Amino acid sequence: MDLAHKTLLVTSMIAAPLLLIAMLAGWLSACCRPPPRSPKSTLSFIPKLLLLVLTLFAAAVSLRVLIDFHRDLYASIPSMIG
Repeated sequence: MDLAHKTLLVTSMIAAPLLLIAMLAGWLSACCRPPPRSPKSTLSFIPKLLLLVLTLFAAAVSLRVLIDFHRDLYASIPSMIG
């Protein structure tokens, strides 16, 4: 697998959980929101923020993927040079 493809794959694996959690939190807060009298920004921002912080604390898998990628990258530098 070439470097650009592996880089995009690792980036997707790290970003996907955060983006999916933010999307689901926004969708749930929009579905559960009362009529338009309440401010939308506060009711959607706070749950998203809390869920993203919890997701970052549970991101051991993402960290392992990133560490493995960098280890493989540094190991392959001599073969890339010549």
